[in-house]
Amino acid sequence: MTPPDAETLPPHVQLIQMSMGHWVSWMLFVAAEMGLADRLADGPRRADEIAGAADADPVLLHRFMRTLSGLGILAADGDGAFRLTPLGAALRSGAPGSARASILTTGSPWWRRGFEQLHYSLRTGKSGFEKAMGMPIFDWLAQHPDQMSLFNETMIGIHGGEPPAVVAAYDFSGVKTLVDVGGGTGNLLTTIVAANPGLTGILFDQPHVVREAGALIEARGVAGRVRTEAGSFFEHVPAGADAYLLSHIIHDWTEPLCLRILGHCRDAVTAGGRVLIVEMVLPDGDEPHPGKLLDMMMLVGPGGQERTVDEYAALLAKAGLRLSRVVPTASPVSVVEAVVA
Repeated sequence: MTPPDAETLPPHVQLIQMSMGHWVSWMLFVAAEMGLADRLADGPRRADEIAGAADADPVLLHRFMRTLSGLGILAADGDGAFRLTPLGAALRSGAPGSARASILTTGSPWWRRGFEQLHYSLRTGKSGFEKAMGMPIFDWLAQHPDQMSLFNETMIGIHGGEPPAVVAAYDFSGVKTLVDVGGGTGNLLTTIVAANPGLTGILFDQPHVVREAGALIEARGVAGRVRTEAGSFFEHVPAGADAYLLSHIIHDWTEPLCLRILGHCRDAVTAGGRVLIVEMVLPDGDEPHPGKLLDMMMLVGPGGQERTVDEYAALLAKAGLRLSRVVPTASPVSVVEAVVA
C-alpha cells in the first residue's frame, strides 16, 4: 500500500501504511482462493459474469475487482469489465513462480494464527505456531497433505530464483555425490545435477515429501542420476557422500536440533568432503535484507533463526565443523561452506 515515494511521507504516515499491509495480504488470499485470475484468463469479464462461480455477490465482487485494479492486479476494460494485468496474470494457477500457491500458504488463516503469537515467541523463544495449533508446524503439515502440497510449491515460489544463482556462484565440479538433506521435492538438487554432468544426487527427506519428487526429477531429465531416500535427518543421513547440502534447513530449528543435524552430516561425509549450507546470511549493518524479516518467521514458525557469518561460524564450531568460506550468490542466499574441523 506504500507508494514509491514513501520515504518522502511523514513518518507517522509511513507507519500507518505499513500497518495496513495485512489488508492487501488478505485481499490477495481471497482472490487466489476464489480463482479470480483463472476466471479472467480468457479475457475481460464483468463481475456479474463470474460471481456465481466465484461464490460472491455481483455488486460486491465488482467493488472488490475495482479495488484490485487500484493495486495493479486488474485493469478496467470498459462496460464494467476487468482484465488481468501482467501482475494479475501471475496469480493464475500454474503460472511461473508459484505465486498463487505461495499466497494460499502465507496468507492462510493457519499461517496467520501462528504469527499472531509473535509476542509470545519474543517473550519465550518458543514457536508461536506450536502454541496456536497445538503441535510443531511440520507435524501439522504432515497431517494436512493438501496444505503440505501447497507448502512445497510455496517453497519453490519463494526460493525459485535461488537454484540457478547457487549453480552460477558455487563450483560443484569436484563433487561426485551430493546428498540434499531435507531437500523437499528436489528443486535445488535437480538444478545442480542438471548443470554438472559428472555429479549424482541423493534426495533425502521424509516419506510424505519425497514421494512427490518423482515428477520433477523426471521433468528435469535427471532420473538416472538422482535417487530418493526417505528418512529423518534427526536420526541419520545417507553415509559416504563427499558433499552434504542443507538448503533452508538449519534456519528452521533450535540450536540443539541444528547441532544434531550437522553432527549427522559431519559423521557421514567422506574425508575431505564438505557441508554446504544455503541460507540468507544476515548482514551485520542496518541495511534492509529479506533475511531479517524471515528471521521473525523462523522464530514464530518452527522456532529457528537466520544468522550472520559469525553466528554460523560459532554454530559450526560447536558441531565439530569449520567454516571455510561464504560464497554469495545473485539471489538473497549465500553458500556457507564447512569442512570437518
